[in-house]
Amino acid sequence: MSTFKAPRGTYDLIPPVSAVYLAVREAISAPLKRAGYGYVETPGFEQVELFSRGVGESTDIVTKEMYTLTQRSEGSERLALRPEGTASVLRAALEANLHKAGNLPVKLWYSGSYYRYERPQKGRYRHFSQVGAEAIGAEDPALDAELIILAVDAYTSLGLKNFRLLLNSLGDKECRPAYRAALQDFLRGLDLDEDTRRRVEINPLRVLDDKRADVQKQLVGAPMLRDHLCEACKEYHEQVRELLTAAGVAFEDDEKLVRGLDYYTRTTFEFVHDGLGSQSAVGGGGRYDGLSEMIGGPALPSVGWALGVDRTVLALEAEGIELELPAPTQVFAVPLGDEARRVLFGLVTELRRAGVATDFAFGGKGLKNAMKSANRSGARYALVAGERDLAEGVVQLKDLASGEQKAVAFDTVVSEVLSAQG
Repeated sequence: MSTFKAPRGTYDLIPPVSAVYLAVREAISAPLKRAGYGYVETPGFEQVELFSRGVGESTDIVTKEMYTLTQRSEGSERLALRPEGTASVLRAALEANLHKAGNLPVKLWYSGSYYRYERPQKGRYRHFSQVGAEAIGAEDPALDAELIILAVDAYTSLGLKNFRLLLNSLGDKECRPAYRAALQDFLRGLDLDEDTRRRVEINPLRVLDDKRADVQKQLVGAPMLRDHLCEACKEYHEQVRELLTAAGVAFEDDEKLVRGLDYYTRTTFEFVHDGLGSQSAVGGGGRYDGLSEMIGGPALPSVGWALGVDRTVLALEAEGIELELPAPTQVFAVPLGDEARRVLFGLVTELRRAGVATDFAFGGKGLKNAMKSANRSGARYALVAGERDLAEGVVQLKDLASGEQKAVAFDTVVSEVLSAQG
């Protein structure tokens, strides 16, 4: 029994499940690569202020869920494990002056682990994995539609069917203040707890996102943002809707959809899956036209999303979808004797260099145990050689599915295996 265990609310990814996570990450990133998004990787921790300014001082992420780090020396900058990816990616783009290269938008994608202190449950972890995408420096409804379509294409490529796209507009700095004031007037008349009342004064839109039934019941009749959108925001949102419809993307207008981060403007969206219970969100995002200025950069209207790898895997399980994954091993080498070990080990290296996934019976196993290992590896073929085979300059290539085998000369092993694989 191990002395140490993974911290509460976290998980280890180990084979064979880890192969599913890798396949999901690849499926989500594949459409992004085809659309001109380049890969970016940022540190696992950043200055606390990056998130408090961008994500929002009043958000649960900053006030309750962010892991902060203790520095070794006094007076050092305060650091926090990253709770989300957008602020970090935008910071990296600004620091590298990517926006000054003259080719906007800057299109980036990323993949990594993120950390939030939450009450652990299925689908909600303190360490979780996301793939995200950001398009920085352009205000264009086609860009919003592009990102949404790429996410839909990613889910569809995995075979998912029971996901839904929720869509809303949060307005902009021109029209949101009037709505904010009207919403505050409404919320101040409700029977709310102290924390929620404080939120009403700081960021009243987030009260709409409160999942508690007693709060949602009181929100019936709350003013709707659609009734306060300026003409520019109405036109922008309608163009996004038209582009999605033309691309065959179904969506549901959700007037109460408010993402849990302060930086969103105009387009906001969320993907939910009905097979996941209370933790139904599998991904989401939106436009964040003011975030760059919030963290000290120039005006750079931008849009992006993050899709949860963990949640996507759960969605696949909910639909009973098993991904077709390549076998981790295609050929397994079984040597009988010391000289055979030397010869087969050399052939294993040649096969790997030729692009064939090949493993070896390590530890001096006998034929029976080595063949058991070969079958457990999932390999299609076994390479077996003993003293008589070596004397004849051949190895036995055995098809583990049919049981057929044939002698193959040393110098033709690679070509024979490649030919057998088709």
